[in-house]
Amino acid sequence: MTFPLSLPYTHLPRRWDVLIAGGGTAGAIAGIAAAREGAKVLVLEAQGSLGGTGTNAWVTPLMKNVSAGVNLNRGLTDQLKARLLSRGDGAHDKGGNDNWFNPEGLKYVLERMLIEAGGEVLYHTNVVAPILDEPSLDEHRLDAGRITSLVIHNKGGLQAISADTFIDATGDADVAAAAGVPFHAGDEDGLHQAMSLRFSLAGVDLEKLCAFLTQHGQWQESPRFMHFWMVWNKKSSLEPLFQQAISDGVLEERDGDYFQAFSVPGRAGELSFNCPRIRADLNDGANPWHLSAAQTDGRESIERLINFCRLYLAGCENAYLGTYAPMVGVRETRRIVGDYTLTLTDILECRKFEDSICKNHYPVDIHSVKGGAKLLHEREGTAPYFAADAYHEIPYRAIVPQGISNLLVPGRSASSSFEAQSSIRVQQNCHSMGEAAGVAAAWAARDYGGEVRRVGGAALRERLREWGANV
Repeated sequence: MTFPLSLPYTHLPRRWDVLIAGGGTAGAIAGIAAAREGAKVLVLEAQGSLGGTGTNAWVTPLMKNVSAGVNLNRGLTDQLKARLLSRGDGAHDKGGNDNWFNPEGLKYVLERMLIEAGGEVLYHTNVVAPILDEPSLDEHRLDAGRITSLVIHNKGGLQAISADTFIDATGDADVAAAAGVPFHAGDEDGLHQAMSLRFSLAGVDLEKLCAFLTQHGQWQESPRFMHFWMVWNKKSSLEPLFQQAISDGVLEERDGDYFQAFSVPGRAGELSFNCPRIRADLNDGANPWHLSAAQTDGRESIERLINFCRLYLAGCENAYLGTYAPMVGVRETRRIVGDYTLTLTDILECRKFEDSICKNHYPVDIHSVKGGAKLLHEREGTAPYFAADAYHEIPYRAIVPQGISNLLVPGRSASSSFEAQSSIRVQQNCHSMGEAAGVAAAWAARDYGGEVRRVGGAALRERLREWGANV
């Protein structure tokens, strides 16, 4: 049951062209792109830094998205990588993989890129609700509603901020859902992908660990570029160590559902872990109780994993906790219903679009919480998508939500099926969707009174190419 509640708020006199809710993976890039187009841009961010998943959830490195050996995400993603590399917070391995990065360095680089482009950011600020000038949506019109302002909350209390065009980059479609945009969440049973709480382990003798892993069947290029893993029944050479640790009472069986670690540029002796997986019943990242419990469940699991590393992995004997990720790693929550919904068939058949804003060749990657289907990461098959030089495209219409005329929703909440979302959700695709959203929002504010559907997809695509994007 819900009850109406009226609270006083102040209306800030200043107005922006583009207002972005969320300065994470898609939102920070959207802010840079919109400001670069000359728009007055304000990014609203709940944390104290930009970058979201890549910084506050410590999701590093970026997942590869290549076709025929060539990176598919370019544009601002290339600029971001170049700046990280120049300051020692990024790296190239011998295989040409340039996706390694330091989350702490990324915070600074994104912030500088936004400010240098002319954008602004307001940290420690939460979006409470959108204000609509047509609050009752007409189901027969795709653009029946229009957002005029966002009510925000921070140390200044409740305030309303106005703009012409809005971007919901919250990752959970918070603004869109509150504005009445239809959405889907979870799979056919309403279950979401598993969440994770990442952490780092410091004080590791990487030379010693590198040699140990190579001897145990997981070859390592060098201590600078390390990656090792274990998933039950996936033929990992580390599985016997996990079985022994369970017998010894060091680990629980679920600790082996997903275990993965990477070295981090600029952080000698430190590893970033893409684990632990959060308890299966805690899978809704849009549920505050699930999110809170995920923090406590995750930290308890991390204690076991640190102990495991010290006892069973050579080079980790004197290791210690470097950091708990401040933010839970969420893979999927709400997905808007947009003017186009990307499907699994679109991906497998490598569908192309005239209004393409992103190319993708990352596999369907479902971290399932259902028993017997704990990880679905498909890289082989007969569909066209499994060819080495294949890719599909994401259309601009997939980030245009039904029901609102001046809102864009890039990133993991873009309009897609549950299966398709698992492929397009990775950070570099969110960069590309965010860059397109930023340019489109700036154009909509400048030329069309904020109406995002009046931005031509072909013209947008051409502009992105001028900025170096691969679309």
